[in-house]
Amino acid sequence: MKVTVQSIKFDADKKLVDFVEGKVIKLAGLYEGVIGGEVYLRLDNSATMDNKIAEIKLNIPGNDLFAKKQCKSFEEATDTAIAALRRQLRKHKERQKSGK
Repeated sequence: MKVTVQSIKFDADKKLVDFVEGKVIKLAGLYEGVIGGEVYLRLDNSATMDNKIAEIKLNIPGNDLFAKKQCKSFEEATDTAIAALRRQLRKHKERQKSGK
């Protein structure tokens, strides 16, 4: 599975990129149909502390799953987006089992 991580408006350090890739790859272990993942990390221009945004798109056959979360750190935003994608993957698997 290929995971691409892009940082927008800043340069992500290797530690952050490795963290994000590890989380997405672990998520792919839940469902063997995951083809790849795209992650976009960006800084919002707002004055609040919650200005780190993580957008994660999982490529699966048929359609793609997407989650976007905004938090105080990129790690927290990634964790919450992964949790949302985990729920979406479970629903997708249930729909496939029931034949819908």
